[in-house]
Amino acid sequence: MEQIVRILDIHPVTHDVKQFIIEKPDGFIFTPGQATEISINQEGWTDKRNPFTFTCLNDEHYLQFTIKIYNDHQGVTNHLGQLHVGDELILREAWGAIEYKGPGYFIAGGAGITPFIAILRQLNKEGALADNKLFFSNKTDADIILADELKSMLGENALFTITNQKDSMHDQRRINADFLKAEVKDFSKHFYVCGPDAMVEEISGLLAELGAGTESVVFER
Repeated sequence: MEQIVRILDIHPVTHDVKQFIIEKPDGFIFTPGQATEISINQEGWTDKRNPFTFTCLNDEHYLQFTIKIYNDHQGVTNHLGQLHVGDELILREAWGAIEYKGPGYFIAGGAGITPFIAILRQLNKEGALADNKLFFSNKTDADIILADELKSMLGENALFTITNQKDSMHDQRRINADFLKAEVKDFSKHFYVCGPDAMVEEISGLLAELGAGTESVVFER
């Protein structure tokens, strides 16, 4: 099912991330953590599909996407970065495997935070965030998506790690075996992992070695 929707608002979140507010078709529903495939409704772009995660809540009257714009190659996100309010997108049905199953640890790298934004916002709205922790790895302080909101929701349970900025105000460890041993108090809890493929593979492997159950590690397969 494809529907054409207009962009209602665009604003910057970081130096290379933008938030897009778009029309929400009547009856459109999704679960926090899910994504959809989007195309740009312009000549030459309608058959180019990219997956993006919903970062709003399901009960909002609009849809929101928080998208990292890659300007180094001429793909969909680069073209999205050049769009304006009133331009049209092609929206498809919601899908995705990242679903909240209970309290635990959210581990994100860069734009991998996006599936967790709606989940954390929903839990915050329900007053159910208390037993969750976020480990969020980025190259520099300026790359952290929605840093203030994540801190305001999670407080000390949001731990930002920075891997490529010596004067960062945040933790500078990599999320590796030593980090997980030091920061994870209970490996029987759920783990939600999203980021670059190599990071997801590495962390999923480490969690298995450290005692996390296969069924309690949730990532996009």
